[in-house]
Amino acid sequence: MTAETRARGEDWSPFGRQLFDDPSARALDRVGVVDVGSNSVRLVVFDGAARSPAYFYNEKIMAGLGQGLAETGRLSPDGKRRALAALQRFAILAKGMKLPPLTCVATAAVREATDGPEFRKLVESETGLRLWVIDGQEEARLSAQGVLLGWPEAEGIVCDIGGNSMELAEVSGGAVGRRVSSALGPFRLQQVAGGKKGLARHIRDTVEALADEIGRGHERFYLVGGSWRAFARLDMERRAYPLTVLHEYRMGPQSVLQTANWIAEADIATLRAKTGMSAARMDLVPIAAQVLRQIVLTFHPKEIDVSSYGIREGLLYEQMPKRLRLRDPLIEACRHAERTMARMPGFGKKLFQFILPIFRDLPENRLRIVKAACLLHDTTWRAHPDYRAEACFDNATRANLGGLSHPERVYLGLALLHRYKNSRAGSRMAPLFALLDDHQLREAEVLGKAMRFGAMFAVRSPEDAGEIIWRQKKKVLDLRLNPETRALFGEVAEARFASLAEALGATAQVTVAAA
Repeated sequence: MTAETRARGEDWSPFGRQLFDDPSARALDRVGVVDVGSNSVRLVVFDGAARSPAYFYNEKIMAGLGQGLAETGRLSPDGKRRALAALQRFAILAKGMKLPPLTCVATAAVREATDGPEFRKLVESETGLRLWVIDGQEEARLSAQGVLLGWPEAEGIVCDIGGNSMELAEVSGGAVGRRVSSALGPFRLQQVAGGKKGLARHIRDTVEALADEIGRGHERFYLVGGSWRAFARLDMERRAYPLTVLHEYRMGPQSVLQTANWIAEADIATLRAKTGMSAARMDLVPIAAQVLRQIVLTFHPKEIDVSSYGIREGLLYEQMPKRLRLRDPLIEACRHAERTMARMPGFGKKLFQFILPIFRDLPENRLRIVKAACLLHDTTWRAHPDYRAEACFDNATRANLGGLSHPERVYLGLALLHRYKNSRAGSRMAPLFALLDDHQLREAEVLGKAMRFGAMFAVRSPEDAGEIIWRQKKKVLDLRLNPETRALFGEVAEARFASLAEALGATAQVTVAAA
């Protein structure tokens, strides 16, 4: 927003204000976003780290606003009633939380229904909320920006499915490229004539046309939308996958095809009981599965990734200054966690520098996990000592963290487990360890034991007390103590240093630096 438009009091996009006045902002003031979709109406309140906001509040109603739209051209009467009730509740909740005015975005159902404008007026008169109706191109762009919020390096196609539409957007180099919108939402597809063969033909022809428009040869697809997340949850069920975190869950093309066939042949009620999905969501999954199957057959991607971030997160990304967008979302989230939850904020950076000699040869993508672990190493200190290791693991593997693959989540969790516990034998988390190979398991253990030693070696800064020298070729781990602080190397510190050396397969050596 320019100074001129600000002086005139014009709105800043749908927010009506700038969220990030300072390009170097690290904290986000609490902000609420409402997404009025064809199937669901959701309120999300963001808070915390500006580059990786946390969900302070999250509530969803499966209103079915777009049910029957393809047939009648109008919003579902029951859907309007339920959506309005949800929006009335959200408006009251926002006042109770003392939020700035809610940002409300409406997509395919409201923009396409003949009574959409009438519904907008009703919502404003009954709740005071203004619905910002976006077209398919804008919906595709915002969804893609939501993916970029969690995946700054994303390269491929973002595919956002709603109840009445499906959008595709190209992402590359941190920017959104070509965009297309279609009527491939499950509500729409329920109205396609010609039975199963007619539906399959319609899906095939539409996806082929989309591929001609946006281009083929994209190796990765990023899936946004509740129907895709439901499909991914069923893929996990079929594979007996141990970590049921949907964000950054990755599927190969063959797995997608196998799960689509499995869903087609399965009893939907049984699948719903196993996964705990709502009936409204499960009813749309078989049709969505057919669409995803055709996407795989048409585009031939090598990998299909699930994103929990979409339009709502894209609205935040829209306002982020470039400097903020370039920051690592994982590190920013961990910094915020340390500032708000650790006993000594700022110690994590010092701990990282102290143990860095052991990990200098790691590539940057692994070193960032080491840094994240150091920032998080003390954030569960309030947990009971008997359960602290498990709490660390649970927090890392299931927290709302962006820029973190599933194996990286387990690696981070295991390192934090070893921060508090020498052995992982008999852990109830053992099934998740299978996501790591032997080298990664050993590396995570070394990281945990390095933090376990460094965190208690000196309260203010371990670097003030000594220096670690890692002679990898000779397999010697040397701790060089400062003369004035050598008394810090007591029995517990000695035992933890020895445990670290053992994990490295090295000989422990302790020397005192010359005065």
